[in-house]
Amino acid sequence: MSVNVSRGVVAVSLMMVLSGCNAGGLGSSLGLSSSDPAAATPAATPAVATDQQAFVQGFCPQISLTDSTAVYRSYVRGKDGDAEQVVFQASFADSTRSCSRTDTTLTVNALIQGRLVSGPQGKAGTINLPVRVTVVDGGQEVFNELEQYPVTIADVNTPTQFIYSKAINVPGNISGLARVYIGFEQPKKK
Repeated sequence: MSVNVSRGVVAVSLMMVLSGCNAGGLGSSLGLSSSDPAAATPAATPAVATDQQAFVQGFCPQISLTDSTAVYRSYVRGKDGDAEQVVFQASFADSTRSCSRTDTTLTVNALIQGRLVSGPQGKAGTINLPVRVTVVDGGQEVFNELEQYPVTIADVNTPTQFIYSKAINVPGNISGLARVYIGFEQPKKK
């Protein structure tokens, strides 16, 4: 039961943190003060953006987690597929994102909830998870990066929750069809 309570607390905490990404009124993102009632009206908003207003709210591509890359399992070398030889299993679940744009670049700030569980052959310590981020726009790849994301298992008997965070810079002229794919790089089949 304590695992379920812990998951609930983590999930609620994550949602509170993530909802903060979208907090704030329209005036705050445009540099307007909420203490000036005239500044909060649309008529007071300038028609042309200035250098101080580099942020323009608009399209923000969705994050896609696919079944084939949302889970990563590591085995003792040469023992692939044997459940008793699992070192750890990592998985991605929920995601959210926020975006900011300049004249030339769209920055997608991605956050993904992850979980790491030690297997029968697991040991406490830091594990580097191979995470691939790809942005596809209209069938064309505009960003592709593989990174080793460190996560620490403190106790092999307790699952580890983690948040994968990545700022992805892509060309600012991508279309509304663009999608961000994030997942674990799967080991090559031999």
